[in-house]
Amino acid sequence: MNIATETLNKSARLNTKNKAKDNKITVPVTGMTCAACAVSVESILKSQEGVKDAGVNFANQTAWVDFNPSQVTLPKLQQVIQSIGYDLIIDEENANEKQQEAQLKHYKQLKSKTIWAAILSAPVVVIGMFFMDMPYANWIMLVLSLPVLWLGRNFYINAKKQAQHGKANMDTLVALSTGIAFLFSLFNTLNPHFFHERGLHAHVYFEAAIMIIVFILLGKLLEERAKSNTSSAIKKLMGLQPKTVRIIENGVEKEIPTAQVGIGNLLVVRPGEKIPVDGKVTSGSSYVDESMISGEPVPVEKKEGEKVFAGTVNQKGSFRFEAEKVGGDTILSQIIKMVQEAQGSKAPVQKLVDKIAGIFVPVVIGIAILSALAWMVLGGDNAFTHALLAFVTVLVIACPCALGLATPTAIMVGVGKGAENNILIKDAESLELGYKVNAIVLDKTGTITEGKPEVTDAIWLVEDSNKALFESILLAIEASSEHPLAEAVVRQLRTKENDSLTLTAFESITGKGVKATYQHEVYLVGNKKLLTDYSVPLSNSIVSQAKALQEEAKTVIFFASSKHVLAIFAIADRIKATSKQAVENLQSQGIEVYMLTGDNEQTAKAVAAQVGLAHYKAEVLPADKADFIKQLQGEGKVVAMVGDGINDSHALAQADVSIAMGKGSDIAMDVAKMTLITSDLNQIPKALKLSRKTVQTIRQNLFWAFIYNIIGIPIAAGILYPPFGFLLDPMIAGAAMALSSVSVVTNSLRLRKVKL
Repeated sequence: MNIATETLNKSARLNTKNKAKDNKITVPVTGMTCAACAVSVESILKSQEGVKDAGVNFANQTAWVDFNPSQVTLPKLQQVIQSIGYDLIIDEENANEKQQEAQLKHYKQLKSKTIWAAILSAPVVVIGMFFMDMPYANWIMLVLSLPVLWLGRNFYINAKKQAQHGKANMDTLVALSTGIAFLFSLFNTLNPHFFHERGLHAHVYFEAAIMIIVFILLGKLLEERAKSNTSSAIKKLMGLQPKTVRIIENGVEKEIPTAQVGIGNLLVVRPGEKIPVDGKVTSGSSYVDESMISGEPVPVEKKEGEKVFAGTVNQKGSFRFEAEKVGGDTILSQIIKMVQEAQGSKAPVQKLVDKIAGIFVPVVIGIAILSALAWMVLGGDNAFTHALLAFVTVLVIACPCALGLATPTAIMVGVGKGAENNILIKDAESLELGYKVNAIVLDKTGTITEGKPEVTDAIWLVEDSNKALFESILLAIEASSEHPLAEAVVRQLRTKENDSLTLTAFESITGKGVKATYQHEVYLVGNKKLLTDYSVPLSNSIVSQAKALQEEAKTVIFFASSKHVLAIFAIADRIKATSKQAVENLQSQGIEVYMLTGDNEQTAKAVAAQVGLAHYKAEVLPADKADFIKQLQGEGKVVAMVGDGINDSHALAQADVSIAMGKGSDIAMDVAKMTLITSDLNQIPKALKLSRKTVQTIRQNLFWAFIYNIIGIPIAAGILYPPFGFLLDPMIAGAAMALSSVSVVTNSLRLRKVKL
């Protein structure tokens, strides 16, 4: 059984239980159209009695709510959200499917609306720009504009609901700008003499009003399409679980949906099929590709009693297994949940962006009103027309969508990219901080080393003809021992074809080893002191060989009869093949690498030398690890801690960025903000590179979003008119606004192509 998968499953299950206890859930939200919508939903949720905290992510259309079920229920929260024009999907069983269905339905409706709005608006634009003097031009444009306004009716409906709750969002800007432009044009069409009698031309802006709607619908269509791509990692993970499964009931095999599988059901898996749920093999055998969980490409043998996991792929054999974990409890579901929560979490910079988005719309409305007033005062003969144009254009161009999408889309793609590379990221903060790391603290056992003792050297001092017999005797002795080091010897000897022998006596000698009898001969397995106690002769050659092995930080075990030493075994926790390369990689990036271990000085020194570490500390207690990290932080360093054991949990919690190894303890993985599914330390440089690329993308997105508004709003207000006579057309403003959101999402999607 793969240790990594077992412990990850434990951790995930522990996380689930903790969340259930805290009543913290994540639910899909539908109907949000901009970043300000997310702010509105979040503020309404937080204002409800019984809600401890809440957060909304616009990019992946989800909300998390920490609430007291004795004070407020999910249906009640759903009603509150529905009252302001949005909805929560609270069906836990099929929430993701329903959200996907809703998004697909919304996308199709949006596509249809966009196409029809473009078709109807095309003749209006042509007439408005080239044939204004043709008979009944205004009336033709009015008739064609009305259905376009109907297609964009959601902007007005949502704006009204927002206003009823004292809120404003992008829909407010669109509704105000297009509504005022249309009403002004309608007035001039019905009563053109009003302006003519005052010496002014009765301008109409039907084409501007409806093209704003067309461009915004088009922008939203492209945005929806792009946003769906940011969740490709989740979709790939979900696709690993088969839709149906063969179950055996009363001896009869039948096919049922995977969702209906219950704990204890007996399932059949055939060659090439994906395993649907977690369970234990009851009959048959095969090899299973577990690379999606462990990252290891070599298929793992599965026979009776072995664990199997959802999403892994069976190879050539077939077997039956009993379902042990189904639905949201499977390791695959827990991995998906971890990725979703990370994609939905907010980076520190996003909290600032949310505040800006929340006040952005009211500020823009204020700027639009001031622009209109300025034109009324200073605009001369066409003051009212220019005032109206400036008011409409400012409202249209200043959409907070690009600002709201800048961080979450980059985080979503970054987390998804990490998941594809066996790096599970629990929250956005660690992804944002990772690029700043300049000191990494590595635990030794299980992080730099394999984490389990293995026989590294076996020196036999007997003739080859007798070796097989003595191997069988040693195997029988060590199999009877409870000492942890005995397991290493047993693992090595069981790889050979040794006969099973029966001992006539067995005795454990504390602190020294064991004594056993086979066919009236006494055999000893233990340290040098044990052999000395039983007067077994040790030659200078044997002593020097043992000393050389001990200097390599290996534990030496002697196997002897009452008269001779038969073999010398060296046992050590092997250094992972990739550890040295990973340390060199990190150091080449200017990162200081430290090793902490509770092991003795000699072992620590030997391991540090083998992997090329200049900084290490031996005989360190758990609390000392956390104190050492505090010391580094006190020196101004941003510290990452990498560990796998319960004794590392305090240090992991103290570190700025905490990373757990995939085969580590469930507590370490619960505390850590990143988990490496594989035990390969080379994933750490990859994780830091991913952080750096993600932060670069966030900064690029925010730069363009801010620059767009800083430049766009003054131009829309008419600042270029006095020196250059240039006024921005509301129609062009709508196109620019849509382009800004699409460009931010597209820039985030570039992360998917980064090589780690």
